[in-house]
Amino acid sequence: MVTESKSQFTSDPSRYSLRVMPEQRRAEWDTFVGEHAYGHFLQSWGWGELKATAGWSPLRVALWDGEQMVAAAQILRKTASHVPLALGHLAYIPRGPVVDWRQPELGRIFFTQLDNYLRKQGAIVLRWEPDVEVGTADGEAVALFTKLQGAKPVPAVQPGRSIVLDLAPDEERLLAQMKEKWRYNIRLGVRKGVQVRIASSIEDVQAWYTLLQTTGDRDQFGIHSLAYYQRVWELYAPMDNLRLLLAEHEGQLLAGIVVVVMAGQAIYLYGASSNQQRQLMPNYVLQWEAIRWARQRGARLYDFWGIPATDAEEEAMAGVYRFKRGWGGRIIQYPGGYEHVYRPLLMQIARRFL
Repeated sequence: MVTESKSQFTSDPSRYSLRVMPEQRRAEWDTFVGEHAYGHFLQSWGWGELKATAGWSPLRVALWDGEQMVAAAQILRKTASHVPLALGHLAYIPRGPVVDWRQPELGRIFFTQLDNYLRKQGAIVLRWEPDVEVGTADGEAVALFTKLQGAKPVPAVQPGRSIVLDLAPDEERLLAQMKEKWRYNIRLGVRKGVQVRIASSIEDVQAWYTLLQTTGDRDQFGIHSLAYYQRVWELYAPMDNLRLLLAEHEGQLLAGIVVVVMAGQAIYLYGASSNQQRQLMPNYVLQWEAIRWARQRGARLYDFWGIPATDAEEEAMAGVYRFKRGWGGRIIQYPGGYEHVYRPLLMQIARRFL
């Protein structure tokens, strides 16, 4: 269950301390992120472990009121090859920090202590991408807060727009909300014998990765290495908040998607499909089963995780966008990224590489 901030906030800064979270408190970290109203999967401990395989150094810090955690940020740090972090690095908070944006004074105390700490650690700049929606009270609170803090907007790394589906309605209502063709395709796939199962081994991940390579070539997007996706599986599948769902027909693997659930949100993280038997509509059957599983796991929203910047047909991935639109969700816009520059001269050089 996603909860509101549990603390009775006081504006006395002396009550609060910023602490680095050690590995031994991993479970406590994930519980806080998973139960917080502003928690997100990209702030989970495992995501930092995953990005460590891609050249990032994760740092988890939390603001404490006595012995109660009241805010947190998983910070991914990167520097030039072979340069120690202390000599200058980028600090980046994906879809965070985890802080109650409706309490601006709490945010101010958190960022003040965080900025001081990161400066001492050698950060050149701190960038963050809050998980709030533009046009809502949360979005307005973040915009005002960042303006008062003197933060500057920067392009985002994570998707700037997405489609989210409200999972509160029952399955009958969810089916009714989607486009008629989508309902038809789900039933067609089931009628033609498409079956969905949960991946249960590294071998399943390897088979799915072969499809992902095919999909990347077909739709012209880059993918990570097999080892990267195997690491995703190893980190999250044992905790049952990630599923790799595979669609098969008469023993032939046709498609597969990776879906995660955390902090009340399900995210369609990765998808892959074969060039064969596409008329059996395996992707539709897969998404419907993923939506059903997300509801069973208590998710409030299903995030289709990224769409093009505009609705124009000439946009790259326009076909994927049409597929995501048909499920009955709504488009949301994120505010993008913000940054605090700590060392302006070094930042002028670093911008060539960031």
